[in-house]
Amino acid sequence: MGRIDTEILNFIKNHPSSSSGEIHEAIGKGSFATIKRAIAALVEGGQLLAQGQTRATRYVLSPVSQLFSPIDMVIYFEKEIDEREIKDGFNFQLITEVLRDVNLFTVDETAQLQQLQEEFLDNVSHMTSAAYNKEMERLAIDLSWKSSQIEGNTYSLLETERLLKDKETAAGKPKDDATMLLNHKEALNFIIENPDYVVPLTIARVEDIHSILIKDLEVERNIRQRRMGISGTNYKPLDNEHQIREALEDMCLLINRKNNVFEKSLLALVLLSYIQAFNDGNKRTARIVSNAILIANQHCPISFRTIDSVEYKKAMLIFYEQNNISVFKKIFIEQFKFAVNTYF
Repeated sequence: MGRIDTEILNFIKNHPSSSSGEIHEAIGKGSFATIKRAIAALVEGGQLLAQGQTRATRYVLSPVSQLFSPIDMVIYFEKEIDEREIKDGFNFQLITEVLRDVNLFTVDETAQLQQLQEEFLDNVSHMTSAAYNKEMERLAIDLSWKSSQIEGNTYSLLETERLLKDKETAAGKPKDDATMLLNHKEALNFIIENPDYVVPLTIARVEDIHSILIKDLEVERNIRQRRMGISGTNYKPLDNEHQIREALEDMCLLINRKNNVFEKSLLALVLLSYIQAFNDGNKRTARIVSNAILIANQHCPISFRTIDSVEYKKAMLIFYEQNNISVFKKIFIEQFKFAVNTYF
């Protein structure tokens, strides 16, 4: 994409329903004919939508363009919750239409991920079974720790290792923190022992993984039946059990029909969090299901070890509020690279 295209998209993002003349004046470079050609190409490419006809034509970002448009997180979160202009309700079309035929990763991103995957396969091919299992255990400990930390767990990484390896609980820590970590390890062990469990992905399989993660915690099993809010945002998830099931079914259909394993994994990660099907444990379930998809397809799993918990939550909020996947996609790529380079 050229610089003029980017400037046009950024302008329309901040000034929706602008005319070609207004866009040309704001860009301040190139002839009017050049700007019109660029706009026409963006419309043809599906990034802009034209509203009206002839001189009255106005342009807005298409849902696909909104999905990938760059967002500066620092600037975005300078505004308080009630000041942000957001999509405050659940967007069914996001799953059934916007994400259906789009490629989530660019050609360069796909090449980068595939090269890392080939490195992983090559590295694993030279490892003994014992060495591979040792690295998988290390990754599982890191994932259990970070996934729990994102949810407010107080165990350190070292304390988590002692708990999961030696069943030694940390003094002065809540019992639920230990339970949460042990459940993560059990869920990962289950996936490793049953690598094809999420192929194809079904609502029942998602519920099973959620049940392992919330065992012995005061969390209700199965699809929630009442309204819930999410701290830090005015986004309101669905509050109807039948609609939640419909959204989950749409999500499973979308993921199962995708061919790219990285897309499948990323979609599970963001959509299970977005749907918020359970009263608690949604993001934990998303991280395990996402990894289960990678493991089922002999791809390197992700521990998320180096992601800052606040940054992870902010990236998720941007997806909730703007249906924009750009920030979270960057996290996914960075964490996949970290996993390949660190564990295998």
